[in-house]
Amino acid sequence: MFVLDAKLKADTFFVADLKICQLLLMNNANYPWFILVPREQGAVEITALPFAVQTEILREINLVAEILQKKFSPHKLNIGALGNVVRQLHIHVIARFENDPAFPKPVWGEAAKPYTEKEAQDLISEIKEML
Repeated sequence: MFVLDAKLKADTFFVADLKICQLLLMNNANYPWFILVPREQGAVEITALPFAVQTEILREINLVAEILQKKFSPHKLNIGALGNVVRQLHIHVIARFENDPAFPKPVWGEAAKPYTEKEAQDLISEIKEML
């Protein structure tokens, strides 16, 4: 049974269940920042998953990246699976802009600006329509 890591749950809003991954919105309005979490219990490294699952995860990453590019026209997309704090496999897909609070540095360690509930739900609705 799939259980989302407590830190991921506390730091995000649920968006949708895709074929393999749960799609989450990071609660940081400084950046359009989504997280894909494969619903594979115990998954830590993408390379340890069956190749067919890896391929589907890549399709889902590409889907989220395409949505971010269409909706936000970012300067750059940051896509990564670090797992240094949260071991559960999760992939960050972040739209970056030359004028964002951290650019050109990584977003980690920067102060978060939480969404209001309405802001988060409005963005989630828009993203769901684009899925």
